[in-house]
Amino acid sequence: MQIVNPRTAALSVAQAADLLAAGELVAFPTETVYGLGADASQDAAVAKIFVAKGRPADHPLIVHVADAPAAAHFAASMPVFAQALVAAFWPGPLTIIVPRKAGVATASAGGQDSIGLRCPAHPMALELLRACSARGVWGLAAPSANRFGKVSPTTAAHVRQELGDSVAVLDGGACSVGIESTIIDCTRGAPVLLRPGVLTAGAIEAAMGCKLLSNKELLPRHSKGLEPDNALNSTPLPAPRASGTLESHYAPNARVRLMDAKALQTALNLLGADAAHIAVYSRAIMHSASSHLIRRRMPDDALATAQQLFAVLREFDAQGVKLIWVETLPEDSAWDGVRDRLQRAAAH
Repeated sequence: MQIVNPRTAALSVAQAADLLAAGELVAFPTETVYGLGADASQDAAVAKIFVAKGRPADHPLIVHVADAPAAAHFAASMPVFAQALVAAFWPGPLTIIVPRKAGVATASAGGQDSIGLRCPAHPMALELLRACSARGVWGLAAPSANRFGKVSPTTAAHVRQELGDSVAVLDGGACSVGIESTIIDCTRGAPVLLRPGVLTAGAIEAAMGCKLLSNKELLPRHSKGLEPDNALNSTPLPAPRASGTLESHYAPNARVRLMDAKALQTALNLLGADAAHIAVYSRAIMHSASSHLIRRRMPDDALATAQQLFAVLREFDAQGVKLIWVETLPEDSAWDGVRDRLQRAAAH
């Protein structure tokens, strides 16, 4: 019988779980983006993620779990508002940062005393996590399956383009959400948003029954509307390092610039027929005298834009453009996740 090489052939969930239990890496689908997974409790396996991505070893990884009971293997405690978040949004595109049990998943946490946990909603990801649980693997450390700082993959083909045959890939089709999970820090007495996603602040606050703070806000103890045990200390506490929160991240090879529709059209008018090696991603219809300009229309809907954003940036790179001009987004909070990714891409 011919032996199947899982790095170059179609991979089954059972094969993927076997590889992960043996300390190997497997890229797998979630509803947000594809993750590069390893057994979160095997420090040697987790080290392979940092090498494959070129990621600094002190940058923590999000640990994916099959359900809330599995999260208890990693979490030392979980505040009431964190429990409310889990009940409302798991499985789904939400990561909570909670205190970490001592001696558990040290490498996955980047050496911090906190850990990021998420239960993905993708059916194949859940099937994989359950198969891993049956093999004694409590959770999978899994950052996005791309080189550090680059555009996240939303298809198995993107992973192979990025990492080649160096890791096995479990193909679950295109990701339905398209940008990474919302991250909420639950270690500072009150919920603090570290990274926006497709979940709106209103929906999050409704689930918790309390205000969602930004990382720049300070809330004195005994402040109005919060009990002492739920309020932040008046002394600022450093936020835990978290995935995807660097100023420059999610960057294509081309340079990204954000402009309002008027400024974008003015720039195209000035270039005229000389506009070349430029891609435009906008909701407004842009006119140009150049036949070399590459144009893609941005959806009017934030969720639809999130779903296609990284694929569009990768497509522009594949077409060899040098500049990507993107129309600035509506101020509506529904666009916060997409806005965050584009601002970080433009900071590269």
